[in-house]
Amino acid sequence: METLRLAEEKAKAAGATRIHEIRMRIGRLAGVVPEALSYSFEVLRDGTLAAEGTLKIESVEAACWCAACQLEFPTPDLIYECPRCGQPSGELRRGREMELISMEIE
Repeated sequence: METLRLAEEKAKAAGATRIHEIRMRIGRLAGVVPEALSYSFEVLRDGTLAAEGTLKIESVEAACWCAACQLEFPTPDLIYECPRCGQPSGELRRGREMELISMEIE
C-alpha cells in the first residue's frame, strides 16, 4: 500500500494522470513474497492512478562481503560463511531491498 501511495504521489507531482507500470526491486531476504505483493497491488490499485497499471518485480539475490578475502559472495539458504576462507561474514551487501525503482506514467 505504501509503495502504491508513493508511486501515486510521485506521478501526480510529475503531472501524470495514469500509471502504466510500477517497477520494484525486492531482495530475497526482504521478507516479501512476490506473489503476495502482486496480488495486493491488484487489489489496492482500484481508484488510484494505477487502476489499470501493472507491477513488475525484479528479484535481488542476497550477497555478503568477506573482509578477510575482499570477496563478495552469494548467500544461498542464509549461509553467511565465505566460500573461500570459511570465515563468517557480518556484512550483508544485498538482499534486503524493497525499492520503487521506476514507473511508466502518462
